[in-house]
Amino acid sequence: MKLLFRLSLTTVVIFMLATGITQAQKEDYKIYDDGVIKFKDKNYDGVISDFTGILDNVAHIKKLDEDLYFYRGQSYYFKGEYDKSLSDLKQSLTLNHYNKGVIHWYMARCYDKLNRVSEAKSDYKEAGGFLEKNRKVYPEFLADRAQFLSRQGEQDAAQQDLTLASSLDPQYSSTKLNGASDKSRGANDKGSNTKVIVTSKPKKEEPKKTTVTQNQKPAQQTTQQQEQEVVEPVKTLPVSLGEMYKDEKRYALVIGNSTYSQEIGVLKNPANDATDIAQELKSSNFEVQLLINATYVQLREAVRKFHEKLTNGPRDQTVGLFYYAGHGIQFQDENYLVPIDAKVQYEDDIVRMCFPVQRMVLANMERSNSRMNIVILDACRNNPFPAATRSAGAGGLSEMKRARGSFIAYATAPGSVAADGSGRNGLYTQELLKAMRKPGRSIEQVFKDVRMSVLRLSGESQNTWDSSNIVGEFYFKF
Repeated sequence: MKLLFRLSLTTVVIFMLATGITQAQKEDYKIYDDGVIKFKDKNYDGVISDFTGILDNVAHIKKLDEDLYFYRGQSYYFKGEYDKSLSDLKQSLTLNHYNKGVIHWYMARCYDKLNRVSEAKSDYKEAGGFLEKNRKVYPEFLADRAQFLSRQGEQDAAQQDLTLASSLDPQYSSTKLNGASDKSRGANDKGSNTKVIVTSKPKKEEPKKTTVTQNQKPAQQTTQQQEQEVVEPVKTLPVSLGEMYKDEKRYALVIGNSTYSQEIGVLKNPANDATDIAQELKSSNFEVQLLINATYVQLREAVRKFHEKLTNGPRDQTVGLFYYAGHGIQFQDENYLVPIDAKVQYEDDIVRMCFPVQRMVLANMERSNSRMNIVILDACRNNPFPAATRSAGAGGLSEMKRARGSFIAYATAPGSVAADGSGRNGLYTQELLKAMRKPGRSIEQVFKDVRMSVLRLSGESQNTWDSSNIVGEFYFKF
């Protein structure tokens, strides 16, 4: 079984310029990064030792827990300590680890090792539901489940899984259901990547000479029967992520507002942030509409054109992404983007002069042919109208209601604020650009990497936020 791991955020020791994080917590991050490398190198004893040391420390960084249990649970599996593996994997699920498919898969294998067949079946079923859209992992999962089902005597279901696996990945076309998987039944299952390849088509035997009596029919050749029953899987070329999504249409509207009036306050980073995000999205096959320092009328017209693109895109093959950097404000359960010409003297001016995200951006994206709607808001700064607003609060945005197939990302948690950066980009967009450039990372992985990096660099003071009800996968880079 291939090792299933995620790259650590960075293995470089970062000197924290901000306050609020202890030296012990810095050490936790370093141990975590080193532990992921040890997992990749199959040093499971090292992973277990290091991550147990963190978890046993009451003052450790709790945000690492879901990953600590995730990796330690897999390490226990490869060490043959299946009860401990199950305990850790269940804990990772409780903490809502994003990779639920892999967790259920490992749990199923643990139950199989412990001869708890009904529980193994249940988790194999759960894992299949989560992994079905992951074309990189799904074929291997199917081949593994096929061996499990074969050992339970469910040959039809096993053959169905194996046939599908081989159609998705030809390397499984020569695997035989022999009732014993090379990985799942080995006594010393340490995670070797070596595959035992056996032919699924029986060898032809030399016909045996048969003496036939007067009242006896010649025996049929068993080999011929078997050959007739063998269903040759369809052989296809390996499907890469790029090939899978080659027909996908990607449209992005990117807006950066910096040059506000003196009353509101000029922002240094948003124009740069939007420009750099637009360039990165173009390299990820997006058709990008970039708007810098937008007035209300310009913003509204850009959203109209963006909606038109998404509506005319092919159904279920279109992805829409909206990115905004600049001032934003929450008012009466709605988030508003602040155009550069906004003049707010009273609270009710907000609904007339600022642009509603939920009602005008996200709702329009939902009413289109887009299979996935990505909204990224780097607008969680201070309240730009403190003198004119009372109910809007000190600043920050509220968490929006999730539309169908939407992934919504915020630079910081709802109701919290983040300062403008001191360099070319704000901290959030700076880390987002880095994460987007990593190939083969799902959208969930990208934003989790962003969250971990921003937490580190802000001294735990800025906690990014995202919410999702997407179905299917999305990759910025293949």
